[in-house]
Order: sequence, then C-alpha cells, then structure tokens
Amino acid sequence: MASALAIQLGVIGVYLVVALAIGLLAYRLTSRQAEDYYLAGRSIGTVVLLFTTFATLLSAFTFFGGPDLAFRAGPEWILVMGVMDGILFAILWYVVGYKQWLVGKAHGYVTLGEMLGDRFGSTRLRALVAGISLFWLFPYVMLQQMGAGEAIVGLTNGIVPYWAGAAGITVFMIAYVVLSGLRGVAWTDTLQGLFMLGVVWLAVGWVAAAAGGPAALSNALVTNKPEFVSLGGGLYTPQFIISSAITIAFGVAMFPQINQRFFVARSAKVLKRSFALWPVLVVLLFVPAFILGSWAAGLGLSVPEGANVLPVLLNEYTPVWFAALVVAGAMAAMMSSSDSMLLSGSSYFTRDLYRPFVAPDASDAREAWIARIGVALFATLTFVASLFRPGTLIEVGDTAFGGFAQMALPVIVALYWPRTTRSGMFAGIVGSQAFYLAHVFVPPVEVGGVAVFGATYLTWDYALWGMLLSLVLTVGVSVLTAAAPDENQARFSEELRAD
Repeated sequence: MASALAIQLGVIGVYLVVALAIGLLAYRLTSRQAEDYYLAGRSIGTVVLLFTTFATLLSAFTFFGGPDLAFRAGPEWILVMGVMDGILFAILWYVVGYKQWLVGKAHGYVTLGEMLGDRFGSTRLRALVAGISLFWLFPYVMLQQMGAGEAIVGLTNGIVPYWAGAAGITVFMIAYVVLSGLRGVAWTDTLQGLFMLGVVWLAVGWVAAAAGGPAALSNALVTNKPEFVSLGGGLYTPQFIISSAITIAFGVAMFPQINQRFFVARSAKVLKRSFALWPVLVVLLFVPAFILGSWAAGLGLSVPEGANVLPVLLNEYTPVWFAALVVAGAMAAMMSSSDSMLLSGSSYFTRDLYRPFVAPDASDAREAWIARIGVALFATLTFVASLFRPGTLIEVGDTAFGGFAQMALPVIVALYWPRTTRSGMFAGIVGSQAFYLAHVFVPPVEVGGVAVFGATYLTWDYALWGMLLSLVLTVGVSVLTAAAPDENQARFSEELRAD
C-alpha cells in the first residue's frame, strides 16, 4: 500500500513540476506590462487559443462531475455538454467573441467591464460587471479545489485526506499564476488539453480490455441499469436538457477566463478557425468521460463517501501508475481552469475596481503586483470555503453557470443594438441577478400546495426565466430612456460593423 501511494503521488508530483517549469519559462518571456501579463500581448495563434479555451473550460465539472453524473443518473448529460453546448458555445464564440475582438483590438480593452464601462461612460457599470463576475467566479474556483480533494481521496482510498488534495492544488495554482501570466497559462493549457484527451481515451481502452470488452460492458449496463440505455429513461427531461444547455453555454461566454480569450487572438482568422474546431474537441473529451461513468454504473461499482467514481473505477481495472496518470490528467483539467480563473479574476479586480476607484494613476508594474496579491488572497478564501463542501461538483458548477448566464443577453444586446442605454444595462443586469440570487438562497414557497416560488416555472428552470427577464428589462428600459451624452454609441456602432 505504501509503495502504491508513493507511485500515485509521485506521478502527480512529476506532472505538477513539469507544468510549473513551463510557467517559469513563460515568466522570463513575459514583460511587466499589464496587457502582456493578462492577454499575452494579444498574440495567441489558432492551436494555442483553441486548446487554452478548451483546457480552461473543461475542468473538474467535466472530468469528475461528468462521470459522476453519468454514474448516478445515466449518460444523457452528453446531450447537454458534448453536443448541445459544444455547438451553442461555438455559435456564441462568434456572436459575442468576434464583436468583442473588434472593439478590444481598437481600444486595448482587457476586461468585459472595461469595454462596457467605456461604451456607456460609466465606472459604476464597469464595477458592477466586475463585482458580479468575481462573485460567481468564487464558487467555480472552489469547485476545482473540491475536485482535487475528492480525486485524492478516491485515488488513495482515503489515505490522503480531502483537505490535503484541496490545499495542494491551491498552493500550486497560486505559485503558477503569480509567476506565469497568460502566456504561461496558455502554453500549459495546450499541454494539458492534449494530455487530457490522450489519457481519457487510453482509460476507456484499458477499462474495456480489463472488464471483458465494450460488448460485455454494454450488456452489464443493460442488465443492471436498463433505464440508462433509453432516451429519457434516467432523471432527465427535455426541459431540463434544453434549459441546462442554454444556461451553461451562455454562462460560459460570460466566464471571465473565457470572455477574456475573445480579446487575445492574433487575428480574426485565428478567432474564426478556433470556434469552428471547438465542437470537435468537446465531443472528443465528453464522450469517453461519460462512457467511463456509465460503465462504472453497469459494473455495480461501490464509490466511497466523498470520492469520485473515476479514480475508483481506474483503481479497480487499471494499474496503480495508470490510475494516477489519469488523475493527473484530471488535475490538469482543474489547474488549467483554476489558473485562468485566478488570472482573469485578478484582472477584473485591478482593472475594474482597484485602478478606477483606488489608484487611477497606478503604474502597470504596481497593478501587476496588486493582481498577484489578489490571486493569493482569492485562492486562499476559496480553499477555506471548499472545506465546507456546500454541494456536489455538479451543483456548485451549475449554480455558477446560471449566475454568469444572467449577464449574457444584456451584453449581446449592447454589442448589436446601438439604441441600448446605460439605464437599460443596469436594469437588465441588476434585475436578473436579483431574481436569480433569490432563487439560489431563498427556500421554495408553496401556496395551497402549488409552487409559487421554486426551481421551475411551467416546467422550465428559473435560470432560463432570469435570462428572459434580463432581456426584457434591458430592451424595455432602453426604449423608455435616452442615452446619456457620454455614451459612445456612434463610435462603437462603427467599429462593430467593421470586418
């Protein structure tokens, strides 16, 4: 047991050291200018942009939450993440990302709040977007730490406690982000994305060979979990699948670490190639992840309390070193999300809160160091919160997706409709966030046995209704109000028409 533990931790440790070495190299090549630290000088090419977005987005929610969900409720979630969101987000990458790239290139914007604040002549709007983004980023960073803790518990059969895994990834990602900036993050993301794809497909092949082949595994699933092999036989409904796909895809487009990647492409051609290839990569990762979770359910695998199904399945059917290698791949998924989240969060804090409200004349070098301090503080706070484990990986991730999704339609309206006003933006963003937060934190209310305040309305998720509310408020209030003299509608309209 001691030798197996040493192999497991050794494999993960070697991987972390390699990733840190890439960060150190990037640190030597990154200037002390804020734009270079946050956006790698807007010089990212197709392969690196595609893989840094891929590795940044596909995190513990994917690598551990996905197989866990397939294990508990069936593989149909693949329709949400692997197919529907693969396509929906690719469309949004063009609808939102290309417009943002045009404006960002013209004005040197680093954050979404910076762009909107300038568009509507409002530092308060800039601060609102940054504050909401940081609020919803908190649970998603915490999710990565929870995933790391649960992965270590499952891999070592509880010998290494949950808190140690969560603490380990926290220390590593603080060191890595402080050193590397986006250039190192993007390079490592490319390595991690390739690594993730490779090991998860190897895992499918190895488990299949060890458990009697795909046919035997499929028969076991039909025998032990017959409801998993028919569409609609699990816990999913069409309304749930569609609502989840929409809120996740639109939420992803507003994630700070994803949204900022709309600014970093070297050219329009790079941006367009990347979103065209996106659905292919998503399917290549989600299909094997959900296959493994479904096979584990058919095999009747017993998963210890506080562990994930993936490391338990691998410990049962693959060698110790390979199970550790796949968990290292999962750690890669978590780190590639965490490092980008922390970097983007620090830019939102420094560019949209610290610089406009505290130190407008701060130098780029000072801003960069404030960002690094913010990274350490934010990661430490999320680690402390992760120790309380406020929900499953899917629950925590889904809540964050929905929160970000509430901002998406006001932003799209602002990018495409010149008549949008500052008052309309405030109404749409604040109104939908208030609606969504009330449903997250206030218990359901029933009157006479009828739900009047709950998780769904007319069978559709409340997050979707919040998005509709954001659209109605943004457009409605904009129609009823006049643009302020300092709103830059004409200038932005010209740039957004450019191609």
